[in-house]
Amino acid sequence: MSSSNRKSSENRLVYREFGNDNSAALQKPMSTALERPIQELPPQQQNVRVQATRAGRKGKTVTVINGFQSKPETLQGLLKQLKTQCGTGGTVKDNEIEIQGDHKQKILEILTKLGYKAKISGG
Repeated sequence: MSSSNRKSSENRLVYREFGNDNSAALQKPMSTALERPIQELPPQQQNVRVQATRAGRKGKTVTVINGFQSKPETLQGLLKQLKTQCGTGGTVKDNEIEIQGDHKQKILEILTKLGYKAKISGG
């Protein structure tokens, strides 16, 4: 085998599932390509549902608030306010706010004062 054939066979790519490529089109990170812009609506235009559930939580009651069309930063601020008003813990998962315990009525009052169109959902 000549030296020129050996060099071309060393640089030849046979298979690559993931990773960087030298082409400019593939230099873009995959995470930015998969992100979707979230349209943030004012509270008056959002229909929010409040419900208490125990499903999948080992018998613990959690108040779930869903229907938000907001950015994650806005939800984090609202979560902090709800946690301090209810005196309990909580989290944001999949564009939903989860507050520990059954606080449907209290959260409904807080959200309506903030301007959200909130309703109690479920039993």
